Amino acid sequence: MTPSRRDAKIIREIRRVLRLETATLVGLGRAVDARYAAAVRLLSRCSGKVLVTGVGKSGLIAQKIAATLSSTGTPAVHMDPTDALHGGMGLVQKGDILIAVGKSGESDELNALLPRLRALGVKIVALTANPRSTLARAAALVLETPVKAEACPLNLAPTCSTTAALAAGDALAVALMKVRGFDREHFALNHPGGRLGRRLTLKVSDIMRCGTDNPVVRSDVSAMSMLIEMTRMCAGAVSVIDRRSRFLGLITDFDIRQVLGKGFDIRKLPVQSIMNRRPTKIAPTSLAARAVEIMEDRKNPFNVLPVVDSHGRSVGMIHIHDLHARGL
Repeated sequence: MTPSRRDAKIIREIRRVLRLETATLVGLGRAVDARYAAAVRLLSRCSGKVLVTGVGKSGLIAQKIAATLSSTGTPAVHMDPTDALHGGMGLVQKGDILIAVGKSGESDELNALLPRLRALGVKIVALTANPRSTLARAAALVLETPVKAEACPLNLAPTCSTTAALAAGDALAVALMKVRGFDREHFALNHPGGRLGRRLTLKVSDIMRCGTDNPVVRSDVSAMSMLIEMTRMCAGAVSVIDRRSRFLGLITDFDIRQVLGKGFDIRKLPVQSIMNRRPTKIAPTSLAARAVEIMEDRKNPFNVLPVVDSHGRSVGMIHIHDLHARGL
C-alpha cells in the first residue's frame, strides 16, 4: 500500500522516533558495567522486599519494574514518593532495598524521601541519566541510563529516557531470575490465572476423560461392540485394553474409515486387527499444553490422545475439544 504524502510524513516521524529510541538502547548496553552486576547481587541478597519509586512518567516505569520483579521471583512493590511522605513510609521495613528511577535525579518529591529511607537503613539503587545528581549522591549504587536526547521534538516529553529505564529494569529482573534459579515451575506459581497460568499449571490428569468417561474396550470384544462404545462415548476413539487395563492400542474413526475403504466387512474383523498398536500416547502427569503441541504441531493433526500411566495402564483419553474448552 503506497502512502499518501501526508501519511509519508507521519511515517518518517515514527521511524525517526524509533531510530532514536533504538540508539538509546544501544547506548544503554554500552553503559552496562560492574555496577549493574553489583546491583543484581545486592538485590538477590535482599532480606526484605524491593521498593521501586519514581515521579511522573518515571513513576509509571517504576510500577512496571516492580510488577516484573514480583512476577519473576523478587518480591517488590511500587512506592509513590508523595504518598510515602504522607504516611506511606509504614510500608518500609528493615532489609528493604529501594530502586529509584529518575532521569534528572533532581525531583523534589523523590529527593525529600531519600534521607528518611537512608536513616532506616534502606540501601538505594539509582536508575538515572545524571550520575552527578542529588539522587545519585544518595545512592549506594548508581546505574547510569544515558540519554542524548528525548524523541520528543521539543526534547521535553519523556520518551527515550523512559525506554532506557524500562529496559534497564527488565534487564535487572531477568538477570535476577538467572541468579535465583527461577524456573518454569516457580513462574507457574506466580501466574496461576489466565491463559499463561493454565499453560504452565494444568496437567493432562486435570482435563482427561477418566473413570467411566474413559472410552475403552477389551481386546476380546466384537467390532460391533467397539463401534457401539465409540458412538456412546462421543470421543471419536477408543483405547483397547487387556483384562488388567493395560493399554494395547487405539482405534479412531480414521482407522475405521481405512478398513471400510479397503472393502472389509468390519463386523467380521477382530478388534486387534483394526487397532493402531503404536499410537502416540501421553502421561497423566504431562502438562496439558504439551498435549496441544503433540496434537496440533504436526503435518496431519489429530484430535485424541490416549493417556497411559507409568505402569502401562489406560487411565484416560484427552480430546482436543476439551483442551480448547479450557483455554489452551
